[in-house]
Amino acid sequence: MNAPLTPVRFAGPGASSLAARLRKEVEGEILFDAASRGRYSTDASIYQLEPIGIVVPRSEEAARTAIAIAVEQGVPILPRGAGSSQCGQAVGAALIIDHTKYLKKIIEVNPGQATAVVQPGVVLDALNAELRKHGLWFPVDVSTSAQATLGGMAGNNSCGSRSIAYGNMVHNVLAIDAVTATGKRWRFGPLKEVDGNTDYAEFVHRLKNLYEREKAEIEARFPKVLRKVAGYNLDHLGPPHANAAHLLVGSEGTLAYSERIHLKLSPLPAKRSLGVCHFAKFYTAMDFTQHIVKLGPSAVELVDRTMIGLARENPAFERTVNAFLKGDPEAILLVEFSGEEDQTPKLKQLVQLMADLGLPGSVVEITDAGLQRAVWEVRKAGLNIMMSMKGDGKPVSFIEDCAVPLEHLAEYTDRLTRVFEKHGTRGTWYAHASVGTLHVRPVLDMRRDGAEKMRAIAEEACAMVKEYKGAYSGEHGDGLVRSEWIAPFFGPRLTAALAEIKSWLDPRGLMNPGKIVNPSRMDDRSLFRFKPGYAASVPSTVLDWSDWGGFDKAVEMCNNNGHCRKFDAGTMCPSYRATMDEMHLTRGRANTLRLALSGQLGDEGDQAVKEALDLCVSCKGCKRECPTGVDMARMKIEFLAHYKARHGLSARDRAIGYLPRYAPWAARLAPASNLFSSLLKSSLGFSAKRELPKWRSDFFTEEGRKDGDVVLFVDTFNRYFEPENARAALKVLEAAGNRVYAPRGLCCGRTFLSVGLVDEAKREARKMIEALAPYVSKGVPIVGLEPSCLFSLRDEFSVLLNNGNALARGSFLFEEFLARNPGKLKFKQTKTQLLLHGHCHQKAFDAMPAVEKVLRMLPGVEVQTVQTSCCGMAGSFGYEAEHYDVSMRMAEVSLLPSIRNSSVETLLVADGTSCRHQIADGTGRKAVHVARVLERALL
Repeated sequence: MNAPLTPVRFAGPGASSLAARLRKEVEGEILFDAASRGRYSTDASIYQLEPIGIVVPRSEEAARTAIAIAVEQGVPILPRGAGSSQCGQAVGAALIIDHTKYLKKIIEVNPGQATAVVQPGVVLDALNAELRKHGLWFPVDVSTSAQATLGGMAGNNSCGSRSIAYGNMVHNVLAIDAVTATGKRWRFGPLKEVDGNTDYAEFVHRLKNLYEREKAEIEARFPKVLRKVAGYNLDHLGPPHANAAHLLVGSEGTLAYSERIHLKLSPLPAKRSLGVCHFAKFYTAMDFTQHIVKLGPSAVELVDRTMIGLARENPAFERTVNAFLKGDPEAILLVEFSGEEDQTPKLKQLVQLMADLGLPGSVVEITDAGLQRAVWEVRKAGLNIMMSMKGDGKPVSFIEDCAVPLEHLAEYTDRLTRVFEKHGTRGTWYAHASVGTLHVRPVLDMRRDGAEKMRAIAEEACAMVKEYKGAYSGEHGDGLVRSEWIAPFFGPRLTAALAEIKSWLDPRGLMNPGKIVNPSRMDDRSLFRFKPGYAASVPSTVLDWSDWGGFDKAVEMCNNNGHCRKFDAGTMCPSYRATMDEMHLTRGRANTLRLALSGQLGDEGDQAVKEALDLCVSCKGCKRECPTGVDMARMKIEFLAHYKARHGLSARDRAIGYLPRYAPWAARLAPASNLFSSLLKSSLGFSAKRELPKWRSDFFTEEGRKDGDVVLFVDTFNRYFEPENARAALKVLEAAGNRVYAPRGLCCGRTFLSVGLVDEAKREARKMIEALAPYVSKGVPIVGLEPSCLFSLRDEFSVLLNNGNALARGSFLFEEFLARNPGKLKFKQTKTQLLLHGHCHQKAFDAMPAVEKVLRMLPGVEVQTVQTSCCGMAGSFGYEAEHYDVSMRMAEVSLLPSIRNSSVETLLVADGTSCRHQIADGTGRKAVHVARVLERALL
C-alpha cells in the first residue's frame, strides 16, 4: 500500500498571510477563526480534520482565484458541498472551497434535448423543482436530496434509490467544465470531442493510451455490478462511454474543481405505484429480491426491523410507519413501479409473485401519491433514523456500500451477520436491495474498542466481497474510510494508473490529498472525531438530560448529515435559510457546542457558542425534524443559564424575563406604561423600526367556574395584550358545552427561559403544577391559546421539574382539544378564504393537522396553509435592534410574500402573538387567532 501524503500543516503566520491575501484578492467570505474551522472539520463520517481555512466564493472567478492563490503557496485544496459525505472525503487539512452559498445557479435547461447545466452548489431538490415545470427530473435521487449539491454528487458518484432504472451519477453526466490545480480550464467530455485546445488534446491522448494499455486489466479487475464507485472510472474511458468527464465523477475533488456540470435529464414518470412487501425473516427478503427485480421495478429498497422500530419512536415518522406496516416484520421491501402508463397491473404482478413464492397477503398496495411520498420520506431518512440510537455505540459507516451480485445477496448478508456476532456487535440494514448494495453499519463504540473491531470486520468483509466478485465501494465514495481498500481490489497496475492520472492533473498532490491516491489507514485514530483522550467537561446542568446520558451526549447526537440544510419544507433551520451560513445550522451549533465542551476551542469556546446560538430562534423545528433528535432550543436554554450566570443580565434581559411579574401593574397603568415603554425602547436595545406590543387596561379578568371540566390557561400575552383572544376562546369552549375555569396568576416561565433565568422559570412551573394538580389528577384537560406557552408545559416542564410529566400529558392546544371534543359547537354558513400560518411550536408538536381540522369545521370556509418556516419574530428576537434585519429576512423567505400574493379579502390566521405582530409589521395586514375565527362563526 502506498504511504499516505503528509498533510501540510499550515498554521500560525503562514495561515495569517494566506488569509490576508485571500481577503484582499478574493470576492467572498474568508473564514479562518477557530470556531469556523472547527465547524468545517467534520462531515457525516467518523472523522475530524481541521481545515486551514474556508473560502465561500461569490463567483466562479473568485473560486478560481482562491485555488490559484492556494496552489501558489503550496496549500492543499478541498472543494466541499453540503458536507454530508459519509466516508470522510469532505474533511482535510486544506483550504476548503464551499460553493453552497453563492455558486448555486441553474445556468441552462434545454427541455428539447433533456439537458441542463448547473453550478456545483445547486441542491438536487431545487433543481428538480425547476425541472418539474418541464416534465423532467434529474433521477439520481439520493436520500439527502434536500441538501445534496450536484457538485458533491458528482464528486461522490452518487447513486440513489432508483439506480436500477436510471443508473448512477456517472451515467447521467454529459460533461464537466473544470479548473485544474495547474490553472487549466477545460471542458471534460466525450473523448471524441476535442476542441482546438492543445493541452486538453494532449491529456485526452494520454487517457486513450492509458486505456489501451490497461484495458485487459480493467476488464479483469472491475466488478460486473452496477454499483462500483471505487477509484476513478477507468472503465468509462473506453466504449460505450469514452468520456473524460466520467473520470472526474467519483474523483472526490482529487483531480480538479468542477465549475459547471452538464447533466442528462429524464422524463418525470407520470404514474407510480408502491408495494410494501413484509417478511418474517430477513434472509427471505434478501433471497426474494433477485426474483422481484425481474418485474422491472424502478426501486427495491430494504428497511429492517431496527429502522422500523426507530422510525416508530420518531414523532415525524410514527404516523406514516403505522399507516403502511402490518404486524411485526423482520424486514420490508419497498417495491416501486413507475412509467407513463398505469402501474397498478405491475403492482398486481408483485402481489401474485409473492403469493407464488409462498407469502400470500404479504404486500400492502399503495397507489395514493401522498402516502407514497410519505413512505419514501421515511426511507430517505434511513441514515439519520439509524443514527438516532442513544449512547456511545453508533452504527458506523465503513462497509455499508459493498455491492454483491443479487444471487449472492442472502448468503452474503447472512455470513456478514455472523461476522458481526463474532465481534460482539450487530448491524443495521437498509437501502438498495435492487442492486445488491445494502447500507449495513455495525454498531461500534469509536471511543473505546471500535477501531480494532472496524479493522477486523473490514478485512473479513473485503475477502467476502472479493469472493463474490462484488465491489467494496458501491456508493458514497472512498474518502478516508475506503480509499485504502482500492489497492487490494484493483491490484498494483490499476492502483498505479490512478496515481498516474492524478499526477497529470495535480502534479503537486494538492487537490484533496489522502483520498483515493496515497490514502491513510482507515483506523488512524488521529483522524477520528473522538480521538484518544477525547473528553467533555460538563458543569452541573440546570435541565434534566438523563434521557441522553448527559448534556454532552445530547449534543453529540448530531451525526453531521446536514438534514438541517433545508430550504423548501419544514421549519428548521430558519436562521440558516436567511443567512446560508454553516454557523446558523442546527449542525453548526451542535458542532460548536461539542468543540467547546471538549475544550477544542480553548478560551474562544464561550463566545463562539454564544455567537452560534445568537440567531437560534428556539423554533423547536429540530426537535421534530432532526431525525437524530438534536433539540437546539433546549440546548440554548442550558447554555444561556450558565452564560448569564457568568456574565450577568442586561437591562433588556430583565425587561423580557420578568415581564409576567410586572404585567399586572403595567396593564393597570396601561397609558403610562405604553408611554414609558416607548421612551425606553431604544435605550433597552429594541428596534426603532418596531412598535412594542401595547398594554391593555381591559385585560382579561374572567375566572369562570372553579368546578370546571376544562381549565383555560390564559398566558401573559393573551391576558394583558390581546384579551379578545381569551374572551373568544372562553365563549367557544362554553358554546361547546364545557364548564370553563380560567385561573389567574399562572405563567409558563417562557420569558424567563428565553434569557437564561431557569430558576425563575422553575418557580413559575412549581406554582402552576401545584395550582393545577387537583384538576390534572381528575383528568380535567388544561387548554392553552399561545403555542409557545402551552408547549412549554408539554416540553420544558418535563425537564425542569421531576413532577412535570402529569401536567405535560394533560395539556392541549385550544385546537387540539376542540378537534377531539367539538361538543355542541355549531357554526353558520360563511364563504371565507383563510390563509393559515402555523406557529413553529405547532409544527414541532404536530399540532397543525388539528388546527386545520378545526377551521374546516366551519361551513363554506376554504383553508390554505402557508408552507413557512419561522415568521422571524420569535418572541422578543425580532424586536431586538441587532436582530431586526435577519428577522425580516426570515419572514421574506416565504411568509410575507405569500400574504402579499393573497387577496385582501382573505382572512389571515395565526395563533402566535409574535407571528401576528410580524405579519402586521411586514405587510400592514392583521392576522387573528383561531379562537376569534370560531367565535365570529358561532351559530
